[in-house]
Amino acid sequence: MNERWKQVTALAAGFVLLGSLAACSGLKSLDVVGQESITSFDKVLTTIPDQVKADDMNAGWSLEAPDQSVRFIWSEDYSKSALHDVMLDLDATPFLDAGLDPTKLPDNYAFYEDRLMVGQKLGKDPFSYQGDPTPLASYEQIVSHYRDVINYHTSLDHYGVKLGDGNMFEWAKDMNTNGYNNENQDKDIVFVLNPQSLIAAGVDPDKVEGWVYTQVPIEENGKTTQVWKFLKPFNLA
Repeated sequence: MNERWKQVTALAAGFVLLGSLAACSGLKSLDVVGQESITSFDKVLTTIPDQVKADDMNAGWSLEAPDQSVRFIWSEDYSKSALHDVMLDLDATPFLDAGLDPTKLPDNYAFYEDRLMVGQKLGKDPFSYQGDPTPLASYEQIVSHYRDVINYHTSLDHYGVKLGDGNMFEWAKDMNTNGYNNENQDKDIVFVLNPQSLIAAGVDPDKVEGWVYTQVPIEENGKTTQVWKFLKPFNLA
């Protein structure tokens, strides 16, 4: 192979590599849902700063509901979070009063001191941060490394983090309109529980106080269907 041909081959290989890198960069930049979810989540955090705190037990952060009955927790270091990396921690009393037998809950639930924790483990590795970790930076790590757990609920105009088994934490894409069937009230953030595991553990859903037991539209395979959920929505305005 002559020297000229070697140069042409090397140049072509360089273009292929650059093209691949550009394609990867383009795919990331085209992730509108992921990037806009960061912007809107930041808006939630700055709207209720006193309800966003460090959570040492779970090596991360917590966002507490205005009535202090439930928290969304996300880890900053998956090598230190023991049970879950993203989760809800909630007052178990309404479910105990409605018949819950904690011994019948599945493994994704934990019961302690009249509280329930439900979520999922995403990984085992620590994250690398530029500077000290912050609540928003730790959320950005979820978008960067575990994008499949970030959801956009089209019919409700909400972003959310999937917590496994149909449990979610959701927030409005725009708190000025706050989505959710265009009902402009109490829907800036929503804590979502899949009722099936709780019902199987003895809960009578119609007797749970403080949570709304209702059907919610979701998109599956291009079609909208209705599923039952426990919801605890809040208006932050």
